[in-house]
Amino acid sequence: MRIFITGSNGFVAQKFCELWQHAQIESELLGVSKTANRNKDLPSSSFRQCDLIDLEALNNLLVTFRPTHILHTAALSSVESCVDNPDMAQKINVDLTTFLGEYAFSQNVHLTFLSTDFVFDGLQGPYKEEDRTAPVNAYGQSKVRAEQSLLPLDGKIAILRTILVYGCIADSTRGNLVLWAKKQLEEGNSIRVVRDQWRMPTWVDDLAQACLLAMKKEAQGLFHISGSELYSIEEVVHKVADYWHLDKSLISSITAKDIGQDQNRPARTGFVLDKAQTVLGFTPTPFVVSLQKIDEQLKQHNR
Repeated sequence: MRIFITGSNGFVAQKFCELWQHAQIESELLGVSKTANRNKDLPSSSFRQCDLIDLEALNNLLVTFRPTHILHTAALSSVESCVDNPDMAQKINVDLTTFLGEYAFSQNVHLTFLSTDFVFDGLQGPYKEEDRTAPVNAYGQSKVRAEQSLLPLDGKIAILRTILVYGCIADSTRGNLVLWAKKQLEEGNSIRVVRDQWRMPTWVDDLAQACLLAMKKEAQGLFHISGSELYSIEEVVHKVADYWHLDKSLISSITAKDIGQDQNRPARTGFVLDKAQTVLGFTPTPFVVSLQKIDEQLKQHNR
């Protein structure tokens, strides 16, 4: 396997490289990112700095490296950034994905592309892969367009939709809901948490493993990858507080409307995981078990 990774400084890509190092898989990696290498599990010899919207430069890297597999994690994932920068959202989330899909198809290369639960409106979750998409924000809309550019290609392309990714990597600059809540509560800070948005949070270790499974099996089509437990955001934060024995009186309950997210965020997503479990052999880790693993990882990183 020769694996080409876009967005190699990102959260999922860093965890994937960590998994790759520990698994000692016989393969070569080439990570590509717009900024200098921050991926502690990616040697400098396996990294190239490149603005991914420069498709000519990107093509040159692909032609030189000759990947057998592409892991496409790069994205403009902030809802607000996609609203404020629609041209950039189109270039990164749609045009780049289309280019990689067409390259993969033409070269018989396997592509794994990460998408999102935000392709759904949140009115009837949990969702199956074949359920109708109806995004309520610009980020979700751009991911739908990206998916639509890939699905007609009769190639080795796996689209992995995921939800609210959390976890721990060596790069402490990468935040997520679990680590944010833990840090704020440990520092005695009051936090406001939404009670009427429901998700199936995805442990980043599980998502990285799902990417590897998709690559090894050269899976094709849509797959839903997430945890198996549906929680409100407030419930997630309370479980974080419970696990680390933190002060829950610091947590204030608010609604999505209170922070202007009642119209531009799906209320209830969640996934039906049957296809991923059957086809990929994907098994999500229970949320509380993942917190135990994260605690162990944090202690390792802090040594």
